[in-house]
Amino acid sequence: MIVENLKLFLKQLNTKTEQAIARILLSNSMTISVAESCTGGLISSRLTDIAGSSAYVKENYVTYSNEAKIKLLGVGKKTLKEYGAVSEECAKEMAKGLFDKTGCDVALVTTGIAGPGGATETKKVGLLYVAIKNKYKTEVRKFELDPNYNRKTMKYLFSQQALEFLDEFLLN
Repeated sequence: MIVENLKLFLKQLNTKTEQAIARILLSNSMTISVAESCTGGLISSRLTDIAGSSAYVKENYVTYSNEAKIKLLGVGKKTLKEYGAVSEECAKEMAKGLFDKTGCDVALVTTGIAGPGGATETKKVGLLYVAIKNKYKTEVRKFELDPNYNRKTMKYLFSQQALEFLDEFLLN
């Protein structure tokens, strides 16, 4: 019973976040594009759960591999070699490439380590970088979540962090 109540609460919470984002985008006639690595399309799914989302969702990509980041978003091979795919530098390049390629008003990208593998000594499971770009600025945030969550929960929490950051970015 407690698990069911928690699931219902989380569903209501995420719907409120997506609805708030939809209202802002629609009222300002803005479009958004998303490029996801560690969230694997979950943010895109959540944004398009709102009826009428075709008015503001422009183009979305799952750029899980380094090759996809290079090919679709123009991330530099040097950036990936020097800083890795899970880095502030990579997130910034992903956001710039997505913004330039799609002509959207707002670009949102994620890159992180959902686990259980993929961690290094300096980059632990639960590490997430989210970058958001519009024509005025690019902002990147680093999040570090509890590495003990299972992969599916981690992806959901990553998507929630990204959407809450997006909501805050749009309000400012």
